[in-house]
Amino acid sequence: MESLIYVLLRGFAIGVLISAPMGPIGMLVIQRTLNKGRWPALFTGIGASLSDMFYCILTGAGIAFITDFINSQQLIFQIIGSIVLAIFGVYLFRKNPSRRVNPQADTTPKNYWMDTVSGFLLTFSNPLILFFIIGLFARFNFLLPEFRYYHYILGYLSIAVGALSWWFMITYLVNKMRAHFNVRSLYIFNRIIGGILVAFALFSLLTAPFDKWAH
Repeated sequence: MESLIYVLLRGFAIGVLISAPMGPIGMLVIQRTLNKGRWPALFTGIGASLSDMFYCILTGAGIAFITDFINSQQLIFQIIGSIVLAIFGVYLFRKNPSRRVNPQADTTPKNYWMDTVSGFLLTFSNPLILFFIIGLFARFNFLLPEFRYYHYILGYLSIAVGALSWWFMITYLVNKMRAHFNVRSLYIFNRIIGGILVAFALFSLLTAPFDKWAH
């Protein structure tokens, strides 16, 4: 019983810590909460969590040839991820939020599937998260030789719960602040977030060759 509590608590902490860094996906979730509402943003976070879980399972399974492949193709992954990030950034920079502020004018059907896929792809395109997860697993001693299969099942489930809890909390808090944003403030916020995402993309593109040489 003690070992199960150990796995559950540490898995939950790992899930929160994987999601908590306010990188591009975090800013996208905030932007979507303010512009589209809480549920599209939450499904974006769910997509990111699915990608994180994929990398967690790879780490736990110890699939060396996959991690070696990701490491060897890091430059390509980084370039593709930067392009995806830049496209998101330009889209947000040019987006007119007025239809989102006025519910009567917003006739666009909600597509939670696309929100989930975009969150997954944006997170998946950054394989460097794999090494962050490896560090977290080592720091929390998450994988121990005496663990049975049910420890791992509960452990991964607790990681998923931790990650989803983070996005649930963030979207809830940001959604509470929506009333304080008007059309102009949302327009400025979109441009700021879009500019930051493009800056992330450009920085990643510029440093990609150096990161490759460093490895």
